[in-house]
Amino acid sequence: MFNDPDFACSITPLPQPACTPIGRRRLSIGLPKCAAPTERRFPLTPEAVNSLTERGFSVIIEEGAPACIHYTDEAYTRAGAKITDRGRTLECDIVIHLSPLPVSDIRRLRRGAMLLSLSNFGRQQGAEVVRSLLERHVINIAIDLIKDDRGNHPFADILAEIAGRAAMVMAASMMADPVGNKGILVGGISGVIPCEVVILGSDIGAIAAARSAMGLGATVRMFDGDVYRLRRALRDLAGGVIGSSIHPHALENALRTADVVVSTDLQGCPVVVEASGEEIMKKGVLVFDLSPEPGRAFPAMPQIDLAAIRGGGIPQQAASYYTRQPRKRLCFVNASGTVPRTAAMALSDTFITMLDEIAGGGSATSAIHLTEGLQSAALTFLGKAVNARAARLAGVRFTDIRILLTLS
Repeated sequence: MFNDPDFACSITPLPQPACTPIGRRRLSIGLPKCAAPTERRFPLTPEAVNSLTERGFSVIIEEGAPACIHYTDEAYTRAGAKITDRGRTLECDIVIHLSPLPVSDIRRLRRGAMLLSLSNFGRQQGAEVVRSLLERHVINIAIDLIKDDRGNHPFADILAEIAGRAAMVMAASMMADPVGNKGILVGGISGVIPCEVVILGSDIGAIAAARSAMGLGATVRMFDGDVYRLRRALRDLAGGVIGSSIHPHALENALRTADVVVSTDLQGCPVVVEASGEEIMKKGVLVFDLSPEPGRAFPAMPQIDLAAIRGGGIPQQAASYYTRQPRKRLCFVNASGTVPRTAAMALSDTFITMLDEIAGGGSATSAIHLTEGLQSAALTFLGKAVNARAARLAGVRFTDIRILLTLS
């Protein structure tokens, strides 16, 4: 039968559906230029951008934004990024801007977009910022509040470690300045006693500061109200640091003779040095506050942003302040902002890991459903304030994000 030519001509091939792969929609990442004048940290290096584009992301960068970490736009173009204007970066699925994003920019974000920033609870116009995020239904994730599976805070820990080391580098440079300070070495030399460094706290930032101070040859004293945490820190430092619980007389004596004081995030047992305590400290003492919300440990001291310092010396505003009020002390903040390129390199790997998790969910909303660490770091979620502090700041009702995720 199959040899019959008439039968063979009657056979007509029928089209069959072809199996075609369905690709995941490319999520876009926008990197606008930082709006804050003293914020020089940029979140991603060209190498990180190249890794993200290879993973299927579309990275869009505002023209000139990477100049703060001494990279050119061309370096990012070669890595696969698109260089464009600010408006295009703000229209992306995910926008990364470490400092507070201005209200005018928030209103240009795409509805339902994800904004990755620091928590910035002490930001100016905080209430208006949160309300604008709610109006645009923006998912605002505070990266410093993100937890991993082991309960660590990868972004916050990286920035704390950088701040601890940078503070001591700045302290050594400023102490050696013969015009703005004493013109002395932190570590001293043979026959000259070293400077004394007092560290309040024993977290990652405190350990980093202590290790750097020890490397410079300083005498280091560390105080913390949590004895168990203090014990872990001293064990990690392997000797060379004098540790003490926060006993008022011991702390007062240490502050009297300290050349450098570094305050970190004292969880559960904060230290508050009022104006009277400030008076017992040496003239020319250098005070650094590395906590996420500086000003609590030394509320009477005016704050100077370290990122505003050029050339390692006391900035002009500080010098003029000392001239007017020579007995006053200053508190230096934002130590990690003095080494923005190091911060970019350190943050990049962590951003890649987190963005991979978001891409795995297919969208920002799905990623929050799947990732508990992002849930705990969310400040606003699709028109609701899901962080208690953010809700109080804006004067709106707090909503538990787990309820929203259950209903959505």
